[in-house]
Amino acid sequence: MNIGDVARQSGVPPKTIRYYEDIGLIRPNRSENGYRAFTESHIHKLAFLGRARALGFTIEDCRTLLSLYEDENRESMQVKAVAEDHLRQIEEKIAKLQSMRATLAELVEKCAGDHRPDCPIIEDLSPERLAK
Repeated sequence: MNIGDVARQSGVPPKTIRYYEDIGLIRPNRSENGYRAFTESHIHKLAFLGRARALGFTIEDCRTLLSLYEDENRESMQVKAVAEDHLRQIEEKIAKLQSMRATLAELVEKCAGDHRPDCPIIEDLSPERLAK
C-alpha cells in the first residue's frame, strides 16, 4: 500500500503520516527500492492516532496510548490515568478561556465604540496599566 492509500483508509493526511514516521510513532518497513511498506496494522494505528489527536491528546500522550493499545497485557487503569490527566488539562484550559471571555466581554461593554479615542480595551492592553 502506498501512503495515499493509507491516508484515505486511516483518515490521516500523508504529511501527518510522514511526521508520525519521523518522530517514531509508526515504523513502516521499507522495500528494497526505498518505498514504505504499509500494512493493515499501520492503518489501524494511524486511525487510532487520528482519533486520539482529534480528542486533543498530545503527541506524548499518543505515544503512551499507542503503546498501551499495542500491549495486550495493559491495565485499563493505565489508560484511564492518561485520559484523566488530559481531561484535567482540558478543564484548566476551559477555566482560563472562561476568564478571558468574561474579562473581554466586560471591556467590550465598557467601550463606547464611537468617534472618541478613549477605549477601555486599549487601556487594558497598554503597558501603562501595569505601572498603576
